[in-house]
Amino acid sequence: MHIGPYLVSPPIVLAPMAGVSDRPFRRLCRRLGAGLTVSEMVSADRRLWNSRKTQLRLDHVGEPDPRSVQILGADPRAMAEAARFNVGQGARIIDINMGCPAKKVCGAQAGAALLRDETLVGRILEAVVGAVAVPVTLKIRTGWDLTHRNGIAVARIAEQAGIQALAVHGRTRACGYSGPVDYATIRAIKQAVTIPVIANGDIDSPEQARRVLDYTGADAVMIGRSAQGRPWIFREIAHFLASGERLAPPSPLRIGRWVTAHLTQLYEFYGETAGVRIARKHLIWYSQHWPESARFRTRANAAESGHAQLLLVRDFFERLANKEPLAA
Repeated sequence: MHIGPYLVSPPIVLAPMAGVSDRPFRRLCRRLGAGLTVSEMVSADRRLWNSRKTQLRLDHVGEPDPRSVQILGADPRAMAEAARFNVGQGARIIDINMGCPAKKVCGAQAGAALLRDETLVGRILEAVVGAVAVPVTLKIRTGWDLTHRNGIAVARIAEQAGIQALAVHGRTRACGYSGPVDYATIRAIKQAVTIPVIANGDIDSPEQARRVLDYTGADAVMIGRSAQGRPWIFREIAHFLASGERLAPPSPLRIGRWVTAHLTQLYEFYGETAGVRIARKHLIWYSQHWPESARFRTRANAAESGHAQLLLVRDFFERLANKEPLAA
């Protein structure tokens, strides 16, 4: 799949997730097989651009091209300015958020709330596309609720405005993240436009990725929550799509090395104190499917230093590899 001049290969994209898809996690996912990663959303409110949170979200040091940055807002002029600003900070692709279902975001008439106003959708897309020379992409849901599923209409507006790829989460805003994914609408959207379409929603295995691609005709898949605690899902999907065969699962020792590398980058990126705190949620995800994970999480949450966390991680995965019980 191409987005403008950029080849996305393998056709597997890390979804933008607030509080998750920061630079350390994006770099890890690219290392483990993602063809493209999208940043956490950056507000179009310029008053926030100098905040520490936004400055960290604008940090792309060491990331391979193309660097995709998602922007969020509801005013065409502000969104155009945000696009120009982020290109100046190193973005190679600008992604527009019209899919976030969060109450805070929709309450500001941004994210998925924009799907209720197709005229405004068109104005925002045209303003952003016209403001920058880099490719602009869009992420949407199938509609606001089950009685207002206008994903096909929005997709056509996007294509007309010059959007170069479209990611579709197969649920409405009202559905949130629960209930079945509407892959049929993703399929209908793909048939309605000629730009690349990226299918998103509950793709949690190589086999499911293959089924979704085959059924919808989409050009790529987007992985969100399924990558939390399992970023190697990208290499598993890539291998399956290329060969039709399952990749052998990584060993506990190998996972331990990936987790250690991730945590080390978190400490370097945020500083040790904040990095230790942020690492805790990742350690919950990394450990949740393993024996004795509850005991490990209790200890990891109590650790106050990066050194202590790393020792716990090393001990946990080494004991898993040797099939030894967790130390008392």
